[in-house]
Amino acid sequence: MIPLYRAGTSPLHRLSAGTKLAGLAVLALVASLFPHTVWTAAGAFAITFVLFLLGGLGGATWARQLWAAKWIIAFLLVTQVIFLDAETAVIGTVRVVSVVLLAAVVTMTTPTGEMIDVLQRLLEPLRRVGVDPWRVAFTLSLTIAVIPVIASLAARIREAQRARGVRLGPRAIVTLLVLSLRHADDMGDALTARGLA
Repeated sequence: MIPLYRAGTSPLHRLSAGTKLAGLAVLALVASLFPHTVWTAAGAFAITFVLFLLGGLGGATWARQLWAAKWIIAFLLVTQVIFLDAETAVIGTVRVVSVVLLAAVVTMTTPTGEMIDVLQRLLEPLRRVGVDPWRVAFTLSLTIAVIPVIASLAARIREAQRARGVRLGPRAIVTLLVLSLRHADDMGDALTARGLA
């Protein structure tokens, strides 16, 4: 699995994992459920840039994360334009991308172990109904962490096609899907080998 955490001493690094996960949940809900206009969606997008700066990650890292997700953005935009008007499609896409970037900030400034510990404590009451808090916390942390991994796979596809002189097209989305499924299989095998699945 691609290492996501980047050590640092920024204000975001110093925040507790619980605070960052709560902030991610609140901001994701606001970005997803709040009725947005083009301007409010753009504001949410701008906040992600500010958070990358606060996390000591820099604007270049923000731009790389955004560029790496361009095929995901294209897929979202095209599929929404089919059923919605252009403005609504753009707003919806910007909202999803903002949540993706927020998740990237959390994973880059928070060790995975700390995230698992916090989630496990929050889910402890569910043990009474037969839920294993550690397994659920681990699954949720993997879900958060896999978003930048998918973006990285998209970047690899772009670089490979550019090296062969092949023009990027819809076929790249199929390749991304295949690589994502293969990555999921590899992760599943690794977890099974360690007795975690």
